Amino acid sequence: MERRHFIRWSGVALSSLLFNRWDAHTAPRESILPPARVMASLDTGWHELTLGGQGVYTYRDVTVRLKYQDAAVGVEVESPAQALHFIRLQWEQPLPPGASVLGDDWERTYGDAGFKPVAMERKMPWYFISHHESGDTCFGVKTGCNSLCYWQAGGSLLSLTMDMRSGGIGVMLGSRVMTAADIVVMNGRKEDSAFVTGRRFCALLCDTPQLAKAPVYGINDWYYAYGNNNPELILRQTRLMTELATSTTNRPFSLVDAGWALYSPLQPGSGAWMDDFSRPNEKFKDMGQLAADIRKSGMRAGLWMRPLCASYKDPANLLLPPIPGRDDPKSPVLDPSIAENLERVQHNISIYREWGYEMVKHDFSTYDIMGKWGFGMADDVTTPGWRFSDNSRTTAEIILALYRSIREAAGDIYLIGCNTLSHLSAGLFELNRVGDDTSGKEWARTRKMGVNTLGFRMIQHDLFYAADGDCVGLTKDVPWEKNKEWMQLVAGCGCPLFISAQPDILGAEQKATIRASFAQAARPLPVGEPLDWLTNMLPSRWKLNGQVRKFDWG
Repeated sequence: MERRHFIRWSGVALSSLLFNRWDAHTAPRESILPPARVMASLDTGWHELTLGGQGVYTYRDVTVRLKYQDAAVGVEVESPAQALHFIRLQWEQPLPPGASVLGDDWERTYGDAGFKPVAMERKMPWYFISHHESGDTCFGVKTGCNSLCYWQAGGSLLSLTMDMRSGGIGVMLGSRVMTAADIVVMNGRKEDSAFVTGRRFCALLCDTPQLAKAPVYGINDWYYAYGNNNPELILRQTRLMTELATSTTNRPFSLVDAGWALYSPLQPGSGAWMDDFSRPNEKFKDMGQLAADIRKSGMRAGLWMRPLCASYKDPANLLLPPIPGRDDPKSPVLDPSIAENLERVQHNISIYREWGYEMVKHDFSTYDIMGKWGFGMADDVTTPGWRFSDNSRTTAEIILALYRSIREAAGDIYLIGCNTLSHLSAGLFELNRVGDDTSGKEWARTRKMGVNTLGFRMIQHDLFYAADGDCVGLTKDVPWEKNKEWMQLVAGCGCPLFISAQPDILGAEQKATIRASFAQAARPLPVGEPLDWLTNMLPSRWKLNGQVRKFDWG
């Protein structure tokens, strides 16, 4: 490994952490130096591994190898006999004084993303950007990794922890040699803003994003119907909004949200229920006909579903065990480590293709697997102690297998991941819902979840997937002047625009704004840049298509 060019940053020595690798044919690439400590968490607790040679660390039969590649450092792990919980790499290196850091989130953001002071107790999933007045440095792991990774920084320490568990217990790798993660680091260029640096870095993390052929936009019934939908209402909205979509080459989608699937009794006479996502209920009857009617109305048909819903008839050995958050008998959950269950998920997706749907939004899988929403994962992503049927694979591997099964069954159907793990969604789904729900009832919720989300995840847009900041909920309960600005931001920043409009509140001004916003959303635009994101958790100054726009989020 060459260490000829060390980076110095305002007198703060990053030289013990980063170095540039040069050759005669390529630009310098940053890499990371060997850690001060490598530790493994087993059933018996945490143990420090001993450095041998050539980047090999061992504790008994547990081995960690650091493999320096062209643009990443691979972390290879072996543990043939012991249940492996975590691997942790630790560097004795403080970040620059006064630095602020932007970490990512496990799945969606929840209105609290932003540049924050360095704090060791805060876990930063997947990657983080360290910003200082003299420059930016980025640390992360490549997307599609086989472990759930988070960074911590504070005091004199920087650490990367790889969660190797299978559910809430240690994984049994057996004879397998696994690459847990590929580490990537990058220094910003002096001429680049932190936003440009963040996008350059995200491009390094995802080699092959799965992108739609054209920008995705359209309508959704959730934020005015909230599950109380029916074909007549959906078609009424579709026909009304079709008149406002002027593009002849890129038609919008009409996405049928929750409320269409069959409600089945959990136990006869119990009054409890679950959703069967292979069959429509009595309100909808014929989902193929609904898709055809949507097409005749001038839009493309999309459908919402929850992939891991089980039936009360399913035997217990096909289900995940109950844990807090996943112990409601009305909501049994399929174990995604079982091949038969993945085949069921694929079967449902194939049915939607036969019905004529061109986009599927799949939801709830992180909550259904982990028993937690992202905002509850600060201490741990799940409850310790439970296991999948197959505990020879890590949670990350099992979730990736689920996502890949959905991708395979979908074929050319566009996929929207919702409540999916961001770093594992990248490269598999065309769109990802990057923030928690906006609202058709409360402007404060849309401002918190929508504006904050776009402000801090636009750096991922079209580099991991199309970043979906969720709907514009146009109802009588949300002030039009606020929703108008939210719609104009979403349409102008180049990300997917979905409007959920109560049909009977659309006047001339609303229709004119929707028409203009649809026209923008139908064509490729430069990625919108939040200009005040370093200091404002609700960015109000944006660069949109070359013009600076100031918003009043109120």
